[in-house]
Amino acid sequence: MQIKAKNELTSVGRKLAFRQLVIMILSVVVYAVAAYFIWGYSFSKSVVVGGFVAIIPNIFFAFKAFQYAGARSSHKVMSSFYSGEKYKIVLTAILFALAFKFVAIEPIAFFSSFCLVALIPLLAPFYLNFNH
Repeated sequence: MQIKAKNELTSVGRKLAFRQLVIMILSVVVYAVAAYFIWGYSFSKSVVVGGFVAIIPNIFFAFKAFQYAGARSSHKVMSSFYSGEKYKIVLTAILFALAFKFVAIEPIAFFSSFCLVALIPLLAPFYLNFNH
C-alpha cells in the first residue's frame, strides 16, 4: 500500500518547503529592489533572473520529493527524493543556459543572487521551527 500526498508527514514536509520557498522569493525581491536603487535596472534584472534560476528547480523538487511518506512507502520516498534532485540539477542547467543565451545579465548580480538562494535551504535549521 502506498500513501500519496495527503499524509501528515508529507504535509509537514510540504509546509517546510513552502516556507523556504517564500523566504527565497522574499530574499530575491528585497535584493532586487535594493540593487535597483543602488546599481540600476540591469543589475536588478540580473538579481531576479539569478534568483529564479535557483527557485524554479527548488519548487519542482519540493513537489517531487514530498509525494510519498510512511514506512510502507520508504522505497518510493527515497526514489522520489533522488529523482527530484536529478530533475532539479537538469532544470538548473537548462535555466542557466537559457539565461545566458537570452538575457543580458550582470554576472556578479546573477551569481550572487543564485548563491543567496542556494544557501537558504542550508540555513533552514537556524530560522525555521521544525516542530510545527
